[in-house]
Amino acid sequence: MKPPPLLVKAAAIGAIAILLSVALARIGDLVDERQRRLAEAELNVEQSQAGRQTLAGPLLRMRCTEAWDVQYGSGPAARSGTEKREFIVTSVPAKLDVVATATMEPRYRGLFKVNTYGLHAEMEATWAPVRPPLRHANARLQCDTPTLQVEVADPRGIRRADLRVGSDLLAVQPGTGDEKNPQGFQARLPEGWLRADVPPVVKLSLDLAGTSALGWVPLARENHVQLSSNWPHPSFGGRFLPTRRDVRKNGFDATWDVSALATGIATGLSSEDTAAALVPLTASAAAVVDDSREKRPSESFDVSFIDPVNPYSLSDRAIKYGLLFIGLTFVAVAMVELLLRRRVHPVQYLLVGCAISIFFLLLLALSEHVAFALSYAIAASACAGLLTFYGRHMLGGWGAGALFGAGIAGLYGALYVLLQMEQSSLLTGAVLLFCVLAGVMVATRRLDWHGLADTNLQQVEAP
Repeated sequence: MKPPPLLVKAAAIGAIAILLSVALARIGDLVDERQRRLAEAELNVEQSQAGRQTLAGPLLRMRCTEAWDVQYGSGPAARSGTEKREFIVTSVPAKLDVVATATMEPRYRGLFKVNTYGLHAEMEATWAPVRPPLRHANARLQCDTPTLQVEVADPRGIRRADLRVGSDLLAVQPGTGDEKNPQGFQARLPEGWLRADVPPVVKLSLDLAGTSALGWVPLARENHVQLSSNWPHPSFGGRFLPTRRDVRKNGFDATWDVSALATGIATGLSSEDTAAALVPLTASAAAVVDDSREKRPSESFDVSFIDPVNPYSLSDRAIKYGLLFIGLTFVAVAMVELLLRRRVHPVQYLLVGCAISIFFLLLLALSEHVAFALSYAIAASACAGLLTFYGRHMLGGWGAGALFGAGIAGLYGALYVLLQMEQSSLLTGAVLLFCVLAGVMVATRRLDWHGLADTNLQQVEAP
């Protein structure tokens, strides 16, 4: 006894669906491969220019020696001597004002664009009078010339650094002189700076290149950072969000006001320790790519220059709906078979499914050369037109073919809407699926499923 034709056809369509899901998975693997190549391109740019930057400073460090007289023994054998201790004083500014501008300077590695930037920052740091701590009464204190240091995550990006105290331009040297945080630059202050009742203002003009993200460690007791950029898609992160921000189509402005009461960093640094409270800014390039946010200093804020219209992430999201697309299309064709009594061969199901699968490959390939919206329109129009033409012959007329093509175009339009939504995509998708299910149930509400099965059984048993 031969199995019923309806069962054979359903099994064939199921096998076709499995084959098409394998094809979609392969296209998804291709998207993952392109994303890895994009990450490699970003790593290549970081290795050739500079990576993600984080700034800390300026802060003051000086080595001091405390000497005091002591007496050993008592009576006629008593003798006097001198003891000393050496320590390093690290002092943060009482107030730090930063006005900075980040200008995007994209770099390309083949087809892949990497968001790099050029930063111009003007900083003003003011200190309260520095009083090194003494442990002994009547001790004699001698301190070396203070040194200003600015720590930078990747010093290869430093293009220019000018340090001024009043009208004096200080000689800037590479390295901070701190073994724990050596990346950056330093400069010796004038001899009379420490003895002044009110230390003069220190001004820093800095040009810095970086990739993808920019951050600050708020070391001062009062930190005011104002950043503007021509990039319209900032992502603010870290431990402190901007107190004010204005994101426009042509850029953004953001302002941070952070106090030492919120960070506790200034208390930890204004001591005899060598910046023990500061987490090192540097990290390997691989670690930055894999998990950069986990490598940032614990008390910092930053902004990432993200690209929300990433063709690979959008293509990956689209492919996740691929099998659903194929299923809905097969359901629509099956409804035509049942309601119009029009027979459709499993090979025709396979060709329709292949056309839908090719859409995702076209979308990926085109989005590497033109804008995602345009590439989506081209791929969707090409596939909808092809299926309209094929549907005319498969369904037996231009009217049915046009209706079939319009349904496919509607699915592509719904998918594009889902891709643009981030917060409500799940809700929208669930509502659309409910509407499709309701439409199928309404269309087949009068269909005699038992009679349909009996008809197929009679066709099998007929001599």
